[in-house]
Amino acid sequence: MRNQEQRKDSGILPLILGLALILLGAAVFFLPKVTNALYEHKVHNDKESFLEENPISNQDGEVGEVTEPVLGPRLQELFDWLQQENERLFNNHQDQLTDPFAYEQVAIDLSRYGLKDNTIGYITIEKMNVVLPILLGATDENMRVGAVHLTETSYPIGGKNTNCVLAAHRGAKTQDMFRNIEVLEKGDQVIIENFKEKLVYQVTETTVIDPSDVGSLLIQEGRDLVTLITCHPLGRNDHRYVVFCERVDEATG
Repeated sequence: MRNQEQRKDSGILPLILGLALILLGAAVFFLPKVTNALYEHKVHNDKESFLEENPISNQDGEVGEVTEPVLGPRLQELFDWLQQENERLFNNHQDQLTDPFAYEQVAIDLSRYGLKDNTIGYITIEKMNVVLPILLGATDENMRVGAVHLTETSYPIGGKNTNCVLAAHRGAKTQDMFRNIEVLEKGDQVIIENFKEKLVYQVTETTVIDPSDVGSLLIQEGRDLVTLITCHPLGRNDHRYVVFCERVDEATG
């Protein structure tokens, strides 16, 4: 009888270990998907709050006709300052520009103008199924949250002679971010929504550069650009994958 009980116990232990390994494998497989879904849900709610607090357009009473957004005094002051900074960057040829992942200094405190969490807007890339907040400064903390604006490039408000460079991780532990950036092709849309308006861009080119090749990220005279940048290849930091996008009149599709 005792031998039978020992054999039974010895058979249960491998079964328990096997089930534990299966559960552990399932957790490893599904955890990133769950955490990314929770992150996307939070970003969606944060974006809705941002747009409600900072409406980007005003109807003038006629269907289909939209007037220029009317900003409050603080946001108008911020917009004017950002425009001046964009002009300064163009005029001084961005002589302080360095690798986006090494540039952490933030030139302005958005909370002074009523914008929360250092967030100046949101980027939406439908082809990648990605919506990310845009934060100022490439700090480690900001890059864990979303896409970051490189201080020595144009701010994301659009305009002639601008090139806003936005960097993000090639997938964090709990978020996809720019993990699938290589799916982007010429003609794909990238949408920026700041505190004033929606800006629509289309992909024009993709390339791979060395981290020190900041010349590729400079403002190009007469153009309104957004440039996306991330580490390359996936899981390493040897090069930078770059996506150039140019402003178009309106969204399609």
